[in-house]
Amino acid sequence: MHTYIRNMQIEDDLGPLACHCLATRQLARHVSKLYERHMAPTGITSTQFSLLNFLGRDARMTMNELAAAMLMDRTTLLRAVKPLQQQGLVISAPETEESRRLMLELSPAGRGKIAEAEPFWQAAQEEYESQVGQLHAKSLRSDFFNMTHHG
Repeated sequence: MHTYIRNMQIEDDLGPLACHCLATRQLARHVSKLYERHMAPTGITSTQFSLLNFLGRDARMTMNELAAAMLMDRTTLLRAVKPLQQQGLVISAPETEESRRLMLELSPAGRGKIAEAEPFWQAAQEEYESQVGQLHAKSLRSDFFNMTHHG
């Protein structure tokens, strides 16, 4: 922990460290760096790995459905999906012949990429759990999903 923060009172309800948003953003950056470090050899980001997994579970999804599932705006999602399409990991096709609505789905190469990347993702999971404890990690994940999908 940085010396400046280490010397501050985290329990101080009026100080800069009382901000839940600051603490959450710092945690998000820390966890993102951890996962990106592990995922780097796979050529995809941790966000892209999650996208591939969502598409692997739900055979076909619209961009809006995937954005809602990931709690992302469409522009950010598009920036993550486009390289996956260029690599042939995700394909898009009209829902029906007459439809203009595009459906995203995982290609066979995308399924292969999930299998290739899973050990790296698992290593990131294990490092995270070693930092916070396995049971606490599970509890936190549950709390986070409850807040973001029901709050």
